[in-house]
Amino acid sequence: MLTLVVLPLPLMVAALPAAFAGGGTRRWFGGRAESQRAEAQVAKDAAAEAFYELDTAQRDLRISIETIIAVDDSPEARRVVSEFDELGRRIDEASHRYITAVDAHDLDRDDLEASAAMRARTELTQARDELSRTKQDLDRFAQRLGPLLGKAETQLARVAPSVERARQALLAASNALDTARASGLRADELATRLAALGPELTKLNEGAGRHGVPETLERAERVARDAESVRAQAERLPQQAAEIDHRLVSMRTRAQALMTRTGQVDPVLSELRRRFSAACWQDLQHVPENAAQSVRQAEQKLKEAQAARDAQRWADATSQLATARALLNTTDDAVSAAGDRLRRLNAVAKDPQDEIDRTRFAIRDAQRLAMAGRQTPDPRHARPLDDSVVRLDQVVAMLEEGRHPDYWRFLTETEAIRETVAQVVAQIREDRGGGT
Repeated sequence: MLTLVVLPLPLMVAALPAAFAGGGTRRWFGGRAESQRAEAQVAKDAAAEAFYELDTAQRDLRISIETIIAVDDSPEARRVVSEFDELGRRIDEASHRYITAVDAHDLDRDDLEASAAMRARTELTQARDELSRTKQDLDRFAQRLGPLLGKAETQLARVAPSVERARQALLAASNALDTARASGLRADELATRLAALGPELTKLNEGAGRHGVPETLERAERVARDAESVRAQAERLPQQAAEIDHRLVSMRTRAQALMTRTGQVDPVLSELRRRFSAACWQDLQHVPENAAQSVRQAEQKLKEAQAARDAQRWADATSQLATARALLNTTDDAVSAAGDRLRRLNAVAKDPQDEIDRTRFAIRDAQRLAMAGRQTPDPRHARPLDDSVVRLDQVVAMLEEGRHPDYWRFLTETEAIRETVAQVVAQIREDRGGGT
């Protein structure tokens, strides 16, 4: 039979602490041990905070380093990466020492002795100090990154706008090409150029992370530039076609007019032969046949230009037109030379004095300039001017000899004398600093 024993109330209350003593309550070993435990816990908390600050700073700085690496491949940037790697090894060592210290000491043990708490406090304080020193070194390193990081961030900020400009330029080029084709122009060359930019756009879309910031910026600028060129040419195609059509019509008309004028050279040559010595016209006697041949060559080039235009080979058409124009210009000069020769010979044969006076005036004017402000002229100026006087006298004397003077030699010689005089005048003014 179970017998219940009822204790007095004060005794029950006194027994309660003993009943709960075995339920995990910490045993107390005196004030010194608890004081050391508390100090060790403070050291542990301080070390944990230093560890967290260092880890956070390292993570933030790694982002900056990755930014620099993505943009800059200079020796300075590579040196910075190397220094960061070395700092990383120091951080790992300091972190390992901290973790080892934490793992080595259980500050929550019931039987933690004062000496163990003191060792824990010492090791944790040392770990904290090493973490703090490493954090200071990391902060100083981060400060030195300022210029490199600023440059890298500036370039990174350019990537998105540059890529977008390239995309918009490609879209504008595509639209311009569609418009040109809608007007009946094939624009095959421009279409080929635009298609070649497709792979470049793909690389731009893949991003700077894959291809690098400098390469992406360079690619975006090149794509934008090439696309803009395609757009401008596509928009100009209708006008270019109209200009080529106009030039074809205009140059055909000019070729026909030149062929007519070429037929008028023979009468001019006939008069030159009849009235003047052979020296005055013999260099012109092949003008009619050469001019006719040049016109025929120009007409052939115009046919080739028309064929290129019909095939919409604009560069070929423009090239053929330029060749035809050069041939027509040469022919025009040759045909005009015959008539001009006759006009000038007629004038000098009628009155050569005007040409003589014009040349003498040029010489005298240069002589006055050479003597201005001087007692004697500079030999460099006086000699060619004196020679010019002698040359003029000789050509005048030649003109007065014989029944059929060489008027053409007379004209070319007086022109040469005036050219020599003009060179002397230019030299005098240059020597005097541009004065007159």
